[in-house]
Amino acid sequence: MTSHGVLSVALYCALLLAVVKPLGGYMARVYQGEARAARRVLGPLERGIYRVLRVDPDERMSWQTYARAALLFDVAGLVVVYVLQRVQGWLPGNPAGLGAVLPHSAFNTAVSFATNTNWQGYGGETTMSSLTQMVGLTVQNFVSAATGMAVLVALVRGFARRASSDELADAHLGSFWVDLVRSTLYILLPLSIVVALLLVSQGVVQTFGANASAALVEATTDVDGHRVTEQVIALGPAASQVAIKQLGTNGGGFFAVNSAHPFENPTPLSSFVELFAILIIPASLPYTFGKLLGDTRQGWALLAAMLVVFVPLLALTVSQEQAGSPALASLPVDQAASALQAGGNMEGKEVRFGIAGSALWATATTAASNGSVNSMHDSYTPLGGLAPMWLMQLGEVVFGGAGSGLYGMLAFAIVAVFVAGLMVGRTPEYLGKKIEAFEMKMAALVILIPPALVLVGTAVACATEAGRRGPSNASAHGFSEILYAFSSAGNNNGSAFAGLAADTPFYDTALAVCMWGARFWLIVPVLAIAGSLAKKKTVPRTAGTLPTHTPLFVAMLVATVVVVGALTFIPALALGPIVEHLLAHGASSARGGA
Repeated sequence: MTSHGVLSVALYCALLLAVVKPLGGYMARVYQGEARAARRVLGPLERGIYRVLRVDPDERMSWQTYARAALLFDVAGLVVVYVLQRVQGWLPGNPAGLGAVLPHSAFNTAVSFATNTNWQGYGGETTMSSLTQMVGLTVQNFVSAATGMAVLVALVRGFARRASSDELADAHLGSFWVDLVRSTLYILLPLSIVVALLLVSQGVVQTFGANASAALVEATTDVDGHRVTEQVIALGPAASQVAIKQLGTNGGGFFAVNSAHPFENPTPLSSFVELFAILIIPASLPYTFGKLLGDTRQGWALLAAMLVVFVPLLALTVSQEQAGSPALASLPVDQAASALQAGGNMEGKEVRFGIAGSALWATATTAASNGSVNSMHDSYTPLGGLAPMWLMQLGEVVFGGAGSGLYGMLAFAIVAVFVAGLMVGRTPEYLGKKIEAFEMKMAALVILIPPALVLVGTAVACATEAGRRGPSNASAHGFSEILYAFSSAGNNNGSAFAGLAADTPFYDTALAVCMWGARFWLIVPVLAIAGSLAKKKTVPRTAGTLPTHTPLFVAMLVATVVVVGALTFIPALALGPIVEHLLAHGASSARGGA
C-alpha cells in the first residue's frame, strides 16, 4: 500500500469511530422518546403523521402483530413501485418520454427497493422517469432502511425488557409505526438533507430541468444507421437520492454506473462524503444497542467484532489492487507490462478516486448492505474481488444494513453463547436472558437462509442455459460473476461484478426471489426471537455467567462468523476467485520462467 492509501484509510476509520458515540447516543434517545431538541422541532410533524394515518403511538404490539405490520407495509411499497414503473409513460415528470418498464424488470426493481437491496438491472437515466425515481425509488430508500432499523429496535426491546411475573404475559415490542416514523423523521431525513447539501456543493446535479445536450466534435451513426451530431446528457434530482441511498445502505444509483458517474460523484471530496455516509449508521447502531440496554460495553464489543473482520479484508483488497493484475505480468512485451503495473490495477477505476479510494469503497459497500460502487468490481484482481464477495457471504453482519446488519450479528452472538454453554455444560445466557431451543432454531434460520438462497440460486444458474448466457466471461471468472450476483441478492447488498447480463427474465426473476427471501424470511424469525425473549425473566448474573463484553467473547463471536462463512462458501469460492488467482499466477510464473 502507498502512504497516501494508508493515510486515507486511516483517516476514514478514525472519523468513522469518532461519530459512533454521538450519533449512536442520539439514535438511542430518539427511540426512547428523549431527543428533546429534535422533538421540539419535528414533534408536531410526527404527531400530525400519526393523526393522518390513524396510528395510536401508545399501541403495544406483540411480535406477530409487529411482523404483520412490517411485512404488509413493505409489500404495499413493492406494489406502488411496480405500478409506477409500468405506467410512468402516462405520468408527469417524464421529460425524456420514457415508456413503461418491462414486467420482469419492473418486478425485479420493485422487490429490490422494497427489500433495501437496490439491485440495478436497469439504467436509471435511460429507464426511469424523474417521478419514478423520486416517488418510487427514493421513498423506498427511506422506508426500507427505516423498516430494518425498526426491527432491530424491537429485538433490542426483547433483550432489554425487565418485567415482573405479572407483566411477562403482556410482552410487547412497541409500535412498528412509531419506530418507522421516528427512524425516518428524526434520523434518516435530517442526515440526508446535510449530505445532499454537501453533494450539491461538490457538483452533484439536483434539477428538474430538461436533459442537456452537447455537439459532437465528429458526427457518428447509431445502431439504426441514423446520423448523430449531438450527445444527450441526462440530468435530474440526483443529489437527494444519492444522499439517502448511502445513508440508508440502499445503494441504487440515479445513473446506470452509480457513483462512478461524474454527475453523481464528481470529486474526491464527494466520494469521501458518500463513502462516509455508507457506514455511519451501521457503525453507530451497536452503541445505540448498548445505550438501550443500559450497558454500552455490549455495543462496543459488537463493534469491535465487526472491525476485526472488516480491517483485514480491507487491507487484502487494497494491497491486491495496489500490487496490480497478474495477467499483465504475462504480456509478451515486458517493458510495457512493467509500466502498466507501476500504478497498480487501475482497470475499471476512476482516476479521480484512485486505487485506495476505490478499494475502500468496494470493501465498505459490501461490508454494509449498500451495494453502490465507484469502480467496477468485475475488473478487480481475483483476491481483490474475493474480499468484497466474502463480506457479503458472511451474512452482511460486518456493519451490514441499517438495522439488519446488527440484528444479523446478534443472531451470531446467540449461536456463540450457545457454543460457549456447550463447552462448560451450562445453559447459555445472553444479556440476562436464557437462550433455549426456540431462540436457537430462529437464529439458525437467520444465519442459514441467505447461504441457501445464494448457493441454490448459483447452482440453478450454472445448470440452465438461460443462466449460462448471462456471464460475459468464460471459465472461473464467469462463475464468479454468477456467484457474486446471487451473493449480492441473497444478502440484500445490490452490488454486481458488472460483467453479468442480468436484465433478462431468468435473472430478474431468480434474483428477485433471492432478495425477497433474504429480507422477509429473516425479519420474521428475528421478531420471533424478540417476542420470546420479551417473555423471559431476567437471569441473575453469577460467577458462571459468560461475560459478553470482553475480548474473549469478541474472539468467539468473530470465530463463529468466520467459521460459518468459511464452511459454507470456501468450496464455491475455490471454483471462482481462488482458482482464477492460481491460474493467473501460474501463467505469470510460466512467462517469467520462459
